[in-house]
Amino acid sequence: MNLRNVRRAAPVEAVKNLVSAPLEARPNEEASQRPVDLVLAATVVALIGFGVVMVYSASTVQGTTQHHDAQFFLKRQGSFAIVALALFFLTSVIDYHRLYKLTYPVLGSVGVLLVMCVAGLGHSGGGATRWLSVGPVHIQPAELAKLALVSWLSYSLSKKAEKVKTFTVGFLPHLLVAGVFVVLCMKQPDFGSAVVLLLLTFTMLFVAGAKVGYILGATIMGSGFAVLSIVSKSYRYARYLAWMDMDAHRQDLAYQPFQSVMSFGSGGTFGLGIGRGLQTLYLPEAHNDFVAAIVGEELGFVGVLALCAVFFTLVARGVRAALRAPDDYGSFLAFGISAMFGIQAVLNLSVALAILPTKGLTLPFISYGGSSLIMNALAAGVLLNVSRQGEKKAIYETPAPPEVASRRAEPEEGEGMDEPLLDAPSYEGAE
Repeated sequence: MNLRNVRRAAPVEAVKNLVSAPLEARPNEEASQRPVDLVLAATVVALIGFGVVMVYSASTVQGTTQHHDAQFFLKRQGSFAIVALALFFLTSVIDYHRLYKLTYPVLGSVGVLLVMCVAGLGHSGGGATRWLSVGPVHIQPAELAKLALVSWLSYSLSKKAEKVKTFTVGFLPHLLVAGVFVVLCMKQPDFGSAVVLLLLTFTMLFVAGAKVGYILGATIMGSGFAVLSIVSKSYRYARYLAWMDMDAHRQDLAYQPFQSVMSFGSGGTFGLGIGRGLQTLYLPEAHNDFVAAIVGEELGFVGVLALCAVFFTLVARGVRAALRAPDDYGSFLAFGISAMFGIQAVLNLSVALAILPTKGLTLPFISYGGSSLIMNALAAGVLLNVSRQGEKKAIYETPAPPEVASRRAEPEEGEGMDEPLLDAPSYEGAE
């Protein structure tokens, strides 16, 4: 995919030089005054608001039994939502080019946090050590790793230009860095986040123009690694076998996915209504990874279809922002963030519908949790800023054919000889 933009006509040699080098990512003060993508902004705000409502509806039983407060999770998720909205709008007015120089500090910091989890400094829950406690706040480094990896891949791919087609320069380094993050996630263990990181890497490499053969080869190797990871761990293999025969394991290992499917089935076409679902009595952690099941029960097939349409709109507007971005860095950044939202939504819904085994992935903006919500809001803010940068329409022209250029070079009678033959190359947003 060619993401380099030549804004005006230029001599052939100048065009060749421009295409061979990536556009430099520099802040554009003028772009900060452009209007935002209202559809994208409204979609994110609607998802955050809907998430608060569904978390409350899905958590009243657990809040009452465990914390003696039916609104316990509502209060916490509401606080997370306020912070997320503030960061979303704040990030949307900060030029995304300013992230360019922060790429390696952010990548290194997130890597250190992941190592701290693996080294035993994390907070354990549900058999995994995925959180770091900072006072009353619990941080999940795997959520930070997704955005950090997207940012680094955007930085690296935009600099390497056509070299991305080579194996040693354009493919292998990206796979190695992603592999380090994947291994650290697997050590926690967090199989779901590891899958997301790999899919993000392959998606961005494909968009950047890496050879399909390399991607297919890496995909086969990754699939083999996933199978080995499942077979080598008895609890993962047992969970897989239970998923294959949920009816026989409906009272033990397959209890959660079985109850989730029951939720979707009991919702029918239009659902039972918000707050009227009964599966919150039986479905463990319904406000977390399986909140989609409560959506299915209370809003029915129509509600789930509408939710899918909203996520599709989010991804589509993100891809639109990527295609209109003023430089390669912004294009890759928008594609990566859009892919991150889409991949997580598809995987979470697939798990809730028992299409895939349980993986422990949140539904973006909907599931309970501060780390996931805040990081998704930050990513959406960056995406909104990219859409703002590309709001001004560019003028695309192609160099004139040689015979036309030669005729233009011959001045007509009475014309001066000191006028420029062609406009100089110009980039939208360049200083």
